[in-house]
Amino acid sequence: MNEALPDVPEVRVVGLPQLTSGFDLVERLDLPMHLKVHGPLEPMGGEQLAKLAENISLKGRGGAGFPFHKKLRSVAESAIKRGVRPVVVVNGSEDEPACRKDTVLINRAPHLILDGALLCAEALGARTLVVGVTRESTQRSMEAALAERGLSNGRRSALRARVQRNPVRMVTGAAASLIRSIDGGPAIPPGRKISASKSGVGGAPTLLSNAETFAQLAIAARIGPERYGNTGLYDEPGTVMLTVSGAVARPMVLEVPTGVPLRYVLQLAGAPPVPQGVLTGGYHGKWIDAATVNEAIVSRNSLDAVGGSLGAGAILPISQDTCPLGESLRVAQWLAEESAGQCGPCYLGLPAAARGLEDILNGGGPAALEAVKQVAKNVKRRGACSHPDGSAMFLESTLKAFTDDLAAHVLGNGCGRRVTGVLPLFEGGRAPTGIPGGGESEENGPSRQKIHVDWTLCRGHGLCADILPEVFELGADGFPTVAQASVPRFAEAKAMRAVRRCPALALRIEEDTRTQESTRSNLPVLSQGRGRRALGR
Repeated sequence: MNEALPDVPEVRVVGLPQLTSGFDLVERLDLPMHLKVHGPLEPMGGEQLAKLAENISLKGRGGAGFPFHKKLRSVAESAIKRGVRPVVVVNGSEDEPACRKDTVLINRAPHLILDGALLCAEALGARTLVVGVTRESTQRSMEAALAERGLSNGRRSALRARVQRNPVRMVTGAAASLIRSIDGGPAIPPGRKISASKSGVGGAPTLLSNAETFAQLAIAARIGPERYGNTGLYDEPGTVMLTVSGAVARPMVLEVPTGVPLRYVLQLAGAPPVPQGVLTGGYHGKWIDAATVNEAIVSRNSLDAVGGSLGAGAILPISQDTCPLGESLRVAQWLAEESAGQCGPCYLGLPAAARGLEDILNGGGPAALEAVKQVAKNVKRRGACSHPDGSAMFLESTLKAFTDDLAAHVLGNGCGRRVTGVLPLFEGGRAPTGIPGGGESEENGPSRQKIHVDWTLCRGHGLCADILPEVFELGADGFPTVAQASVPRFAEAKAMRAVRRCPALALRIEEDTRTQESTRSNLPVLSQGRGRRALGR
């Protein structure tokens, strides 16, 4: 079984190093060594910086790939329009088990990241800089880097700079989660989608981007767009940081120029000569098959064109003797556990999808396959954050990439291959919970209630889905798609309201006897009939 990746695995480079310059000299570039390797950096005006980012086609390296120059201009325009100072946030929350490239940069080249962030802060007139991390090693390295520059969070500081440490959770890395935690809340999405460029930390326009993105900007600011463009592809210049693991002899982080063949990257890490498939972009990414690997090159556009994804830069091959559906099931179960529990598509849909994939492996036949496809379709574009979308993309890609293996499970007795756990997950299964300090808050704790639909009374009014979308969604026939479901702690008041307002009195709430909590519910246990009618008055 594959063990969890270390915080800082082996680092290699193809061609001339840029982000990894100096890694052959020292384990960590402190400020004096950083300046010796990279040299000084002159400040730049806001529009000059935006043009630089546009000329090098810099896009976010955290997975979404949004053009950096558009984000920079949007923050500047919002700040000027509102007459407030913006905030700069570096997102170093790398919480996917298969990703380590940002963690490597923060641990070994923290000042390169700070160079890019401070360039933006000065250009925008920001007075607050926050670096979001989730690991002890990254917290230590970045706090040391701030101290080496004389930066602090003191009230009299011209630029208040600090590190925000959050627990290791998949949803912690979402921009909205990081902003919410900086403002003192739990590190989970707030349940509504708001542009950080317009209203982020403290309601101020916020420039938030991935750690590698700021480091790339710092390199380009030093060497200029022409020299930067001499490396890599014409339309995607520069280098890319990748984390390669899975069925490889040497898990590693690589810096490679865009345009390098993917098969060469796999060869460097000791992957099988003909892998059964390669997961590109990480656990919110897409699988490509062995034939496609030979066509792919390392670039966002190339991987998109062959059905893959650059995403967060994770590359994970699996060998021919591994059951791809079984390996994917382990990931699907982990993705379901990583839900923030705030919306139905994620809280209910992802576990249902994982169970459906398990049903396929256990001989559920075509019905199980159709059920998984339907669940994956239903969760997309309906969540409070991008976690359901990315998880659904992973599931759909799994079913599409391994058609022969899928047919063996659906129509036969299985593929006969082993499940070895080659795709890395965190040790012990689940990671810490998604709030500061790693514990469950009262609001985010385990469910205490279950809500039930009485089908003899339900008339399909649909009011339950309007009031309680975290639990209910309506099927094609207009009726709820679940007969019973656990109620997230934060949604208990809304569940009570749904029971009271159901026109057909078809809902009831009962205490979930499976919970380990001894605390009694704040909600009354409702019986059928007159008890519910009296409560609704």
